[in-house]
Amino acid sequence: MQENKIKVAITHGDINGIGYEVILKAFSDPRITEICTPVIYGSPKVMAYHRKTLELPSINYSIINSASEAAENRINIVNCVDEELKVELGKPTAAAGEAAFLALKRASEEYEKGLFDVFVTAPINKETIQSSEFEFPGHTEFFQEKLGKGRKAMMILLKDSLRVALVTGHIPLSNVASAINKTDLINKIKAFHNTLTIDFGLQKPRIAVLALNPHAGDGGVIGTEEQEIIIPALKQTQEMGIMSFGPFPADGFFGAGQFAKYDGILAMYHDQGLAPFKTLAMDLGVNYTAGLPVIRTSPAHGTAYDIAGQNKASEESFLQALYLAIDVFKSRKRYFEAKANPLRKQYFDKGNDNEVLNLKGDDSVE
Repeated sequence: MQENKIKVAITHGDINGIGYEVILKAFSDPRITEICTPVIYGSPKVMAYHRKTLELPSINYSIINSASEAAENRINIVNCVDEELKVELGKPTAAAGEAAFLALKRASEEYEKGLFDVFVTAPINKETIQSSEFEFPGHTEFFQEKLGKGRKAMMILLKDSLRVALVTGHIPLSNVASAINKTDLINKIKAFHNTLTIDFGLQKPRIAVLALNPHAGDGGVIGTEEQEIIIPALKQTQEMGIMSFGPFPADGFFGAGQFAKYDGILAMYHDQGLAPFKTLAMDLGVNYTAGLPVIRTSPAHGTAYDIAGQNKASEESFLQALYLAIDVFKSRKRYFEAKANPLRKQYFDKGNDNEVLNLKGDDSVE
């Protein structure tokens, strides 16, 4: 008997951006439904408006009340918004922010009921979505709070073998140094190691850790965080058997192409990691929320108001986000099935078993 296909929830994001454009273009290929069952949380009316405006080919879909009704081999859409919702392409509006939140809220409620397997989120406007119900810097913090079951999320941007994770996320640059401490950094390195092992299926992944200060602090002349925090954290994780290296000055590390030698790169703050990543990956990367029981991916680009409604957006990043969510689901399943089978356990490094984050249970390593 064939197993049911992985059910993927897609939240429509900001209706005035390129979210529906990339969704429509991605699902114009009917082969997508051969690998998963897509459930779009959004608006059939808004999707039809985008399709007509962009002059895109029609796609066949079913309007359903819940993911529980999703049919295989078809695109499914759950209406989450008012029928009179106004689309204003290229403009940030309160109505678009509310529509983005309503889709996210509905999908989250249905995930908690076990009605689908993974999330793919289209881009939101982080300002217009703010409300009394959404007071988060972005998707990552929302998923950590609502579906994380007490675990800490880690943002990872990736394209092919380039995987960049962040120690600190959406916080002001002035707060970065005070937000980094040895305990949290050790936990971040361990979490990154676990993600690369469990979610990406890599054995003994090599992790490069970037310095906080220019020239890695120049022996304390430019800053002491490397000597007092980062190097001690690296030594402790190395003693656990984790292959962690650094700290590397970020400019030379990316400029000399050293990033190609590692399976993962841990940056200290948002722009330190994402600026070089987006330079190298353009808009073809994927944003992955690691460290949580829920699997969530999104395209690495934003709402792109400047090209909304012009039929210029590429669906490639969205497709890669979709494929990654499916791959991570399968990789986790393989990992935990292997751990549960005594005959297979001997092939895993038992010495590190207690350092692996059990994403199905509540005994996370902190």
